[in-house]
Amino acid sequence: MIDRRKLIALLGGAVLAWAPPLRGQQPGRTYRIGGLYSSPRGAPQHVALFDKLRRLGFVEGQNLTVDPRGFGLSNDQFPQAAVELVNAGVDVILAGGNPAIRAAQQATAKIPILGLTDDMVGSGLATSMAHPGGNTTGVSLLATELDGKRQELLIELVPDAHHIAALADPNTTAPRQFQVLEEAARAHRVELSIQQVAKPGQIVSAMAAARAGGAAALNVLASPLFFAQRQLIFEHAAALRLPAIYQWPEMTREGGLAGYGPSIVQLFRDVLSRQLVKLLQGAKPADLPIEQPTTFELVVNLNTAKALGLTIPQSILERADEVIE
Repeated sequence: MIDRRKLIALLGGAVLAWAPPLRGQQPGRTYRIGGLYSSPRGAPQHVALFDKLRRLGFVEGQNLTVDPRGFGLSNDQFPQAAVELVNAGVDVILAGGNPAIRAAQQATAKIPILGLTDDMVGSGLATSMAHPGGNTTGVSLLATELDGKRQELLIELVPDAHHIAALADPNTTAPRQFQVLEEAARAHRVELSIQQVAKPGQIVSAMAAARAGGAAALNVLASPLFFAQRQLIFEHAAALRLPAIYQWPEMTREGGLAGYGPSIVQLFRDVLSRQLVKLLQGAKPADLPIEQPTTFELVVNLNTAKALGLTIPQSILERADEVIE
């Protein structure tokens, strides 16, 4: 059983202090940024980011240009897009997930890279949280630890399940984490099967294989791929009558059964926007600490539960930050 408040308190001490107030923009200068994301430009988190930038004085069409070519891409498209952004002379490259950040790092050692991913240091993308080194900083999501917390919640959501599955992106989840999840499931006397998915075209067959193998519930592990393909996953979870839990609380509001984690919209709006402005104003990424989320939400969708024929345990409802009816 998870105690969300204790987790928030524990992780709250890891976030690093905000820097001094932002300086003004340089008169007459146009700032240029580019992105490397699997999500489209119109995704809610991107909309929130650019809206916040506008309120901070960085306005598209006036003093800000956003290169359109790096959104809605697959992993194999990131390297070429990164080279194109470097050749276009952008001031900062924003990147989501390990493949995108690595592609940016391979394309440039000079242009600042602002990344958001599972474990920035553990993946070798930065030297340390406090002093990232190199040209990369951003947000480290604690997604690996939260995948385990979501598994605990999933087992509690479906108490009669003796076999569950995890949908895993090997570009995000390290092999050692699979073992941790399997051991944690066994401690609850639950069998865990891992379905690895590296491309969108593999999602449907992986979910079908999980159901055919006897899985009664699905833990959709942290991954930019799964967030970008969330509607596809929602549809097939419903068709397979497979209860599933997701990385972002926003996914529950869009039709998923349950979500636990930080808000992706809040991270882009409040954290990445602030870090981006500092980089545009000349801060060095090597000296700009990597931050971590400090607040987490548990959201449950009763409409989705009803469609699945699932009764949400009272213990979950009492701890939920939001219950969608």
